[in-house]
Amino acid sequence: MTSGKKAIYAIITLLVSLTTITNAKAQDDPWQESMRLLQYSPRYFGANAFPIPELRSGYIETRWEVEIRGEYHECKGDRTKDIFARAFIPIAKGQAGLEVSYILYEYYNTTQEIVDERHAAGRSWKDGAHGDVIVSSFYKLLKSDKWADITVEAALKTASGNRIADARFTDAASYWFDINIGRDIYKNADRTSFIRLQGLIGFYCWMTNEIVHRQNDALLYSAGISSGCKNFTVQADMAGFSGYKDNGDRPLLLRTKLNYEYKKNILSFRYKHGINDYLYDTFSLAYIRCF
Repeated sequence: MTSGKKAIYAIITLLVSLTTITNAKAQDDPWQESMRLLQYSPRYFGANAFPIPELRSGYIETRWEVEIRGEYHECKGDRTKDIFARAFIPIAKGQAGLEVSYILYEYYNTTQEIVDERHAAGRSWKDGAHGDVIVSSFYKLLKSDKWADITVEAALKTASGNRIADARFTDAASYWFDINIGRDIYKNADRTSFIRLQGLIGFYCWMTNEIVHRQNDALLYSAGISSGCKNFTVQADMAGFSGYKDNGDRPLLLRTKLNYEYKKNILSFRYKHGINDYLYDTFSLAYIRCF
């Protein structure tokens, strides 16, 4: 065999060996093996993987809003902190609106029990994670003091979040459509004091990793009450959705919010208590600037 043929034979042998080693490592990689076991549902992912839409009370803001929010989520075996950002743009003097929101940074620390339950790759990630971009559009259907205020929402959650390996974000798109309804049951002449009933009904859909059933569909719902007195507003509601697979896809939340506004500056404190398939208790503090 000539020296040239020997060199070619050696190169081919090396490439085949490298390919075999790479394939063997991929097969032995616990994340690659566990990937097919991930359950694409709120119970088995991080606190921000499946956002539940806000209750909008049937009307659309006429002011621009920019929000920055710090959040702390805790459940047994998982402690998560994140920074959330949001911008709202009114259109045609509140006849419609556009909102963009994003989890800028999420830091998490889980126990090995949670890792095993979720089939995750690890307990934490030194650089943290970033979340999904959500784009929501709103349109006012009806504004009536006699009947009710009604708006519709269409929203898309992108697949921009990372750390699917740790079951933090799904790396899959989802979307929802809903109708928001609200009606004042009491208000004074200039509406500096009011009590308002409000509700939401809609459809929620997200992509999964299953071969046959590529998506999960859910009924989306919320009902609550809000009240205001001068610079303060308070709101409480129950919200959730109910998927058809019953694999941890039926989260329910009790949400409360207290806002204080001074000269177009709003401080907002929130508390959320998870029920059923949403396991977290969440505390958050936000600053909102209106224009």
